[in-house]
Amino acid sequence: MYSTEEKIQFLADLIAIDSVNGKEKQVAEHIQAFLKSHDIDSEVIDLGDGRADLVANYGSGKPVIGISGHMDVVAAGDPSAWDFDPFKMTEHEGNLYGRGTADMKAGVAAFIFALIEIKENNLLEKGSIRLMLTAAEESVQTGSAHFHENKYMDDVDALIIGEPTGNVINTANKGSMNFTIHSKGRAAHSSIPRVGVNAITPLLKFVLRIEEAMEGAIKNVEFSSFDFSDVIVNFGGVEGDEEGNKALNDFLRSTFLTNSMFTGGIQINSVPDTASASFNVRTVNEFDNEKVKALFNDVLAEFNEADFDLEMSLDLAPAITTGENDFVELAHKLGEDIVKKQFMVGPTTGVTDASNLLLSKDEDFKFIIMGPGQTSLAHQVNEHVSKDEYLNYIDLYIQLITQYANK
Repeated sequence: MYSTEEKIQFLADLIAIDSVNGKEKQVAEHIQAFLKSHDIDSEVIDLGDGRADLVANYGSGKPVIGISGHMDVVAAGDPSAWDFDPFKMTEHEGNLYGRGTADMKAGVAAFIFALIEIKENNLLEKGSIRLMLTAAEESVQTGSAHFHENKYMDDVDALIIGEPTGNVINTANKGSMNFTIHSKGRAAHSSIPRVGVNAITPLLKFVLRIEEAMEGAIKNVEFSSFDFSDVIVNFGGVEGDEEGNKALNDFLRSTFLTNSMFTGGIQINSVPDTASASFNVRTVNEFDNEKVKALFNDVLAEFNEADFDLEMSLDLAPAITTGENDFVELAHKLGEDIVKKQFMVGPTTGVTDASNLLLSKDEDFKFIIMGPGQTSLAHQVNEHVSKDEYLNYIDLYIQLITQYANK
C-alpha cells in the first residue's frame, strides 16, 4: 500500500489548498479524485459560494460507522509571524507544520487512508463505512447541517469525528450561540452632543444588564449534563487542587456568556450614530438555546427607548452522549495501544459538527471525537501535528472501524 512518504505528501497536498472560509470544494474534488483512483465512489455536494460537502460509502448493511471531519480552515493571519509558509507543509523535528495540519486535515487524511486500506485489504467483513466531510465547520456549520437535514445520519450506528483531541476522547460538546446587538443613534459634532443621540451609551448599559441577567438566571440551576472533572487539567485545572478544580468544573458545566466584541463610532470628535456588541454563549441542556434566546429578548424589552436590533448568527445545540459503551471502550484501548497515550474520556467545551450530526440521536448513541493533534494548537501560528501521531491514527481508525464492525 502507500508508503510513509506518500501519506505525508497527500496531507501536504491538502494543506496546499487554501480552504479558508468558502473554498472547501477544491479539497472535496481533490479527495474525490483520490478515492476514485481506488474505485471508491463519492459525491461532492455543492453548497454554493465555493463550499461543498463530500460523502462516500463502502460496504453494506449494519453496523453503519460514520467517519467525519471538516475541510475548511481558519485564516493563517500574518504569514510573517509563522516560521514556515502556512500553506506549504513543512516537516521539522518530527512535526508537520501548516495551517490545518492539526485542525483538521490530518484527521481527514487519516480517514481517507484508513478507508482505502480497509477496502484494498478486504478488512471489513460486515457492515459499512460512511465518510462525511463537511464545509463551514469553522463558521456556521452549513455542511453538517446539510447532512442532518438530508438524513445521512439516520442509519449511522456509531460516529467518529477526527478533530484534534490530544490525549482525550470526547463524548460530548457544548452548544454555541452568537448574538449581535446593533444600536442606532443620531450623529452630531461632539461640541454639541445634545443635538445627537449617542448609540454607545445605551449599548454599554445593555452589556452590563445581559451579563447580570445571565448570572441571575443560572444562579439556582443545577447543572449535571456535563462533567469535566476527569479532564479538568486540560482546562486549567491543577492536579490535587480539589476545591479549585470543583469551582472550575462548576463553571465549565454551566451555560455562560462572553461579550467578545464591541464597536462604535468612526472618529473621536463625533457623537456615534451606530454601535454594536457581540456575544458568544456556550450552552448546556439545563439552560439551553431556547432559554438563552428568551433571556436576550426579555432584556432587550427593558430597553424600549433605545433603537436596538438583535441578530443571531449561530445557534448550535449541545451534543451529549454518555460515553458508556463498548465503542468508547474499544477506542480507549486502541488509543493506548497504537497512539501510545494515556487517554482521558470526557466532554469538550468547544463546539463541533456533532451539534448537527447528533440531532437525531439520543444520549446512548456511540460517538467519539478523537483525532491527531493537540487542541491547543488549533487556530495558532505555527500550527502543527506530530508526524508519527498522524500515521498512527491511520492504523487506529482501521482497527477501530474493523474490530467494531466485524465483532
